[in-house]
Amino acid sequence: MLRSKWQTSIYAAVIVFLAYTMIFGFRKSFTVATFDGITVAGYSYKTILVISQVIGYMLAKFYGVKYISELKRTGRGTIILILTGIAWLSWLCFAIVPLPYNIVFLFVNGFPLGMLWGVVFSYIEGRRGTDFIGAALAVSFIFASGFARSAGGWLMLKFHLSQFWVPFYTGLLFAVPLITFVYLMEKIPPPDADDITDRTERKPMSAAQRKTFLRSFYPGLTACIIIYTFATIFRDIRDNFGAEMWKELGYFDQPAIFSKTETPITLIILIIIGSMVMIRNNYRALIVTHFLIAIGFLLAGLATVAYLYTYLSPLWWMIYTGLGLYMVYIPFNAIFFERLIATFKYTGNVGFLIYLADSFGYTGSVGVLFSKEIFHLQLNWVTFFSNSILILSTFGILLTAFSAWYFRNKYQNMSKLS
Repeated sequence: MLRSKWQTSIYAAVIVFLAYTMIFGFRKSFTVATFDGITVAGYSYKTILVISQVIGYMLAKFYGVKYISELKRTGRGTIILILTGIAWLSWLCFAIVPLPYNIVFLFVNGFPLGMLWGVVFSYIEGRRGTDFIGAALAVSFIFASGFARSAGGWLMLKFHLSQFWVPFYTGLLFAVPLITFVYLMEKIPPPDADDITDRTERKPMSAAQRKTFLRSFYPGLTACIIIYTFATIFRDIRDNFGAEMWKELGYFDQPAIFSKTETPITLIILIIIGSMVMIRNNYRALIVTHFLIAIGFLLAGLATVAYLYTYLSPLWWMIYTGLGLYMVYIPFNAIFFERLIATFKYTGNVGFLIYLADSFGYTGSVGVLFSKEIFHLQLNWVTFFSNSILILSTFGILLTAFSAWYFRNKYQNMSKLS
C-alpha cells in the first residue's frame, strides 16, 4: 500500500512538472527578446508588453478566486488544452498584427494562462504526498521560465527568427508534449480515504464558505498576502527583465545562462519543499514552512549585501537571490495553504487561497511596472533590484514572524476548545 502511494506520488510529480513546463512555453519565451530601441508614445515597448500580459494574468487571478474555488473535477484536461490553445493563437496574432496594435495580444495571452495553475493543482491537492508533488509542480515554473527563454533564445539565434515570431514557434515546439502530458495527468487517481483523513476532503467552495474562511483567518492571511505580494513583484522583475539584468551584468547573447541559473535553484527548492512530506503533523509543517520563508528572505538579503561588497560574482548573486525569493514564493504555491487547510480542517480547496494571494501579488507587480513608465523612471534594473531586495528582506522577516505567531495562537486556542 505504502509502495503504491509513493509510486502514485512520483508519477504525479513527474507528470505535473512536465505538463506545467510545457504550459510555460506558451507564456515566457518573449522575455528573451529585449526589443531595444522600440518605444510606443515614449514608453518602453518591452515594458508595455510585460504590463499587458501581467494585467491579463492579474485579472485571471481575480476571476479565478471564484472560478477555481468552484471548479469541478471533470473536464479539466479539455479546459487546459482550450486555454493553452487560445494563448498560442494570441502569439500568432502578435506576430502578424503590426506594432503597436499587437500589444493587446499579450493581454489575450495572459488571461487564459492565468487560470491554469489552479486547474493543474486541483489534480494533486489533498493527499499525503501533496507536499512532494506540489513542490515538483511549483518548481516547474522556476525551471520552465529559464527553459522557455533558453528555447526561445535558441530558436532566435539558430533560425534567425524575428523577435516577434519567437513566442509562436516556441509554442509550436511545446504543443505535442503538452497534449501528451495532459493525457497522462488525467490518469492520476483521486485522493483515497487515508488522504482525506490526513488532509481533509477537498471540495468546490461556495461564496458563503469563502467569506467564512476569510473571516476566520483574516489577520494571518493579510500578512501572508503582503509577503506573497512582495515576493511576486521581485520574482516578476527578475523573471521578466532577466535579459536586461544579465546584459547590464556583462552577459551578452548567452541564452543558456537562464537554464544555468534556474536549474540548480529548481533542484534545491524541490529537495527542500519536497522533504516536507516527511512531516506528518500538519500544524508542525505549517510552522516549519514559516521558518523556510524567513530563511529565504534572509538568504536574498545577505547575498545582495555580499554582491554589493563584491564578495559574490554576478552569477552567484543571481542564483542566491533567486533561491531566496523562490524559498518565499514557492511554499505558498505548494504547501503553505495545503497545510493551513489541513491544520484547521476546513473543507474547501487550495485554489481559492492561491488565487486570492495571486490577485494581490500581480496587482503589486503591475503597479511597479506602471510607476516606472508613468513617472519615466530610468531604471538600472540591477541597481533597483539589489537595493529593493535589502528592504524586502527586512520587512519580509518581520511579517513572517507575525504570521507564525498568529497561526500558532489560533491553533492553540482551537486545541483548547476541542
